[in-house]
Amino acid sequence: QVQLVESGGGLVQAGDSLRLSCAASGRTISNNAMAMAWFRQAPGNGREFVSAMTWDGGLTNYAGSVKGRFTISRDNAKNTVYLQMNSLKPEDTAVYYCAAGPQAVIRKEAYYYWGQGTQVTVSS
Repeated sequence: QVQLVESGGGLVQAGDSLRLSCAASGRTISNNAMAMAWFRQAPGNGREFVSAMTWDGGLTNYAGSVKGRFTISRDNAKNTVYLQMNSLKPEDTAVYYCAAGPQAVIRKEAYYYWGQGTQVTVSS
């Protein structure tokens, strides 16, 4: 079992930056070769893929809407994954969720464990 806890969300203005963190506990995500991902869900929308990374950081994947602005990273020694978000836009407003699973893919169904989410609000 893996527990995931997100933090770092908040209210910012367009153009600002935020760094989200996701702390894993219960199992070490590196020992279990877990891929880590970020998804987001805006009001009235489904949960959409943002970014993912393999357990060793060798492969990353980004949604087209965030490519070049967001960066995923992980520190396996700390059992933590990060999402650095730069040049934020109002359309990035959503609840951001951390997820863990066997593959760094865009399908949310492929992830076994989910955090509770952290709210990011970007004002114009």
